[in-house]
Amino acid sequence: MLLEAEHFVAIGFFLFLAVLAYYGVHSKIVGALDGRIDGVKKELAEAQKLREEAQSLLASFDAKRKAAEADAAAIVAQAKQEAELLAKEAQERMTDYIARRTKQAEDKIAQAEVQAANEVRSVAADVATRAAEAVLKTETAGAGGAALVDQGIKDLGRLLH
Repeated sequence: MLLEAEHFVAIGFFLFLAVLAYYGVHSKIVGALDGRIDGVKKELAEAQKLREEAQSLLASFDAKRKAAEADAAAIVAQAKQEAELLAKEAQERMTDYIARRTKQAEDKIAQAEVQAANEVRSVAADVATRAAEAVLKTETAGAGGAALVDQGIKDLGRLLH
């Protein structure tokens, strides 16, 4: 029972551990693990630093984006205001132009009306003169005509004063 294979394996294992402990292998293993831990800590610190830089850049770019959006909105608003102003000015100029053209047309129409009225008066005066001439030629023949001319001369003096 004491000389079974399992006992020899156990004794060999403990002797192996004792040899390892004697030569300080455990401290070398712990040192290697500590070195690995320090390396991982440095990598984590570097990763944390990179993360903070990335967040800083992200915040910076986000602020720049917001500023650019605000600038773009201001430019669009100003362009819209200028377009409205130009449209209003164009509308006013068009209204003024239409008013001037309407006034010119009305003036031409009024001038044509006055000219037509003058022409009608002129024609009416010519017709009345011819009619009066014809009447006077027929009525002034003889003694009644002289009395009529004398009466007309008297009436002229009274009408002109």
